[in-house]
Amino acid sequence: MKLVRFLSLLLCCSLLRPAALSSERVPTAAFGGGEALTVSAPSAVLMEKSTGTVLYEKNAHERRAPASVTKVMTLLLIAEDIESGRIALDDTVTASARAASFGGSCVYLEEGEQMSVSDMLKCIAVVSANDCAVAMAEHLSGTEEVFVERMNRRAEELGLQDTHFTNCTGLFDDEEHYTSAWDIAVMSRELISHEFIKDYTTIWMDSIRGGEFELSNTNKLVYWYPGCTGLKTGFTNRAMYCLSATAEREGVEYIAVILHGESIESRNADARALLNYAFANYRLCSLRPAEALPELPVELGKAERVKLRVEGDEAALVPQGGGEPAFQLSLPEKVTAPVRAGDEVGTLTVTLEGETLAQLPVAAAEDVARIGFGGVLLRLARALVGLG
Repeated sequence: MKLVRFLSLLLCCSLLRPAALSSERVPTAAFGGGEALTVSAPSAVLMEKSTGTVLYEKNAHERRAPASVTKVMTLLLIAEDIESGRIALDDTVTASARAASFGGSCVYLEEGEQMSVSDMLKCIAVVSANDCAVAMAEHLSGTEEVFVERMNRRAEELGLQDTHFTNCTGLFDDEEHYTSAWDIAVMSRELISHEFIKDYTTIWMDSIRGGEFELSNTNKLVYWYPGCTGLKTGFTNRAMYCLSATAEREGVEYIAVILHGESIESRNADARALLNYAFANYRLCSLRPAEALPELPVELGKAERVKLRVEGDEAALVPQGGGEPAFQLSLPEKVTAPVRAGDEVGTLTVTLEGETLAQLPVAAAEDVARIGFGGVLLRLARALVGLG
């Protein structure tokens, strides 16, 4: 019965969830068992990456100072500019006097010092370098202020309702600079979708300036938690100990966000408890059959058949154990041209242990134009003489 309730509620949530990343509010109770977790921090979220399913939340939408976890958004904008080709990892960044003046966690940039985007990224991801974050903000947007406007626009695009940035570092305890555990989970999910970022967030120890300046990751989970992929730590007197921790095992990745922990030890213990719970109790279930979909006959089309594809979510999070999913395809005998790629032609129903897990649209995977009158006559003639 527990599985039945879980699947029923999961289906309802999946139908309500938009396809894009968002700050949707999914009740923890829908996934069961999370109430048994003990998290000492006042605000926390546990989210699965590929589906966005929230397995645990505690004061998830409470606005709090994020300290250097702010840099999740800073890193996201850098990663997006790299992926888009706007900048390259080997581009040179020159530190301004303002960037070089920043304290806290830093690598002591000097005014006029030049460093590659890759090294700047490494310093931000590994040691939370404030000076490098400001240097990158200025490199990308001219000034930190303009870059912060980009940060806030991106937060709006992601649907983050409890986030507002006033700087790119999180160094300052500004009352107008805030976010929530839920929003951090969403922006972290977006960041780790850029797989190359993990080349930096998983670094334990490294160096810059030809080996003269050593770096050691502020996120100790990178060293001792199996499968840890990052992501970002933070501390100020107002924010206390904050963390967005990500970990992946056997193709499943989770995000554990902790805000306002009492100590590094309690913050890490809370994140570890959330991640352990997720890996022990849930698995991803594929919503795609192993065999290829059949091609659908097309009437009056230039092609006689059209290839199909399943759209929507590719996987669902389900409890550990249980059997394998069953698939039922519902299609018409044929469709009439013209057919456009993306046209919905049927439904794939996925069940697990007799309960419906998902109903997904089946669509045409390609265009099929309608045959002209001459083509119809030629096809009839060929049929009459037995040529097809």
